[in-house]
Amino acid sequence: MAENIFTLLMLILLQAVLGFDNLLYISLESKRAPEDQRKMVRTLGIGIAIGLRIILLYVLVNVIKYFQDPFLELDGEFLSGAISVHSLIVLFGGIFILYTAVKEIFHLVYLEEHEGVNKRSQSTAKTIFMIVLMNLIFSFDSILSAMALSDVFWVMATAIIISGGLMIWLSDGVSKFLAKNRLYEVLGLFILFLVGVMLLSEGGHLAHLKIFGNHITPMSKTTFYFIIFILVVIDIVQGRYQKRLLSRKRRVE
Repeated sequence: MAENIFTLLMLILLQAVLGFDNLLYISLESKRAPEDQRKMVRTLGIGIAIGLRIILLYVLVNVIKYFQDPFLELDGEFLSGAISVHSLIVLFGGIFILYTAVKEIFHLVYLEEHEGVNKRSQSTAKTIFMIVLMNLIFSFDSILSAMALSDVFWVMATAIIISGGLMIWLSDGVSKFLAKNRLYEVLGLFILFLVGVMLLSEGGHLAHLKIFGNHITPMSKTTFYFIIFILVVIDIVQGRYQKRLLSRKRRVE
């Protein structure tokens, strides 16, 4: 029993670390819903995703080999590899995250000249659906990591429920922070872009993809968090430098 409790604590910590990028996506995606429904959208989206994660966990425990086995072989000069269901899901997630990040960055840049064009709210149902869908895509790696640490279903399911509860609790704070500090929204979008690159590299590795004979290697979590650290430091330094320039300009005027 003591071993199961220790494993549960480790899994909760693992889910929290791996859930950072998911939490960022949820906070940014929920902005598309009508303002008075955003908190409900985040709570309901994560709640549904928790239930589906447990179902996915049960399915993976019983049919994991079918997700890992390749169903499509590629053998070309430009591109070769072996596509599995797991790799396809991760690749799709990476492509979609990249598309979302680039689109939102474009909207931010375009906002000055077309203030009212991109302010249309997305339907509540569609926003919830997108949060649930991406939550499931992000959950694949965390569930497979959990299965590597434990084979006790209730331990893994409890870790998913607790980490989901923490995500609901934190998502509101992250969303409020981004709303009050709009400059950090740009940082968040570039981190999201980085998440897409990481998922693409991981999906390519899982599919054993080779481009012009060169293997695609996955971006490690250490590299991912190091780049995030650098981006945060750059953002802080740039913000302070900008404030100094503005204050100096006011004194001159």
